[in-house]
Amino acid sequence: MFSVLSNCARDPGELTAGQAHHAMQVHLDCSVEICRVRRRARKTLVEARLMVLDERATP
Repeated sequence: MFSVLSNCARDPGELTAGQAHHAMQVHLDCSVEICRVRRRARKTLVEARLMVLDERATP
């Protein structure tokens, strides 16, 4: 799973909440606009209600 999470250009597919949390840490300096891993991880955490976006954030 680490190799899938290491490539910003590749969508990792479905993630568990734990995998999403790990991906957010690995891609801490990435932008969700550019990094597909961070975007998927954020979506997973928001849907699981483990992360709440600021109203200024784009979904």
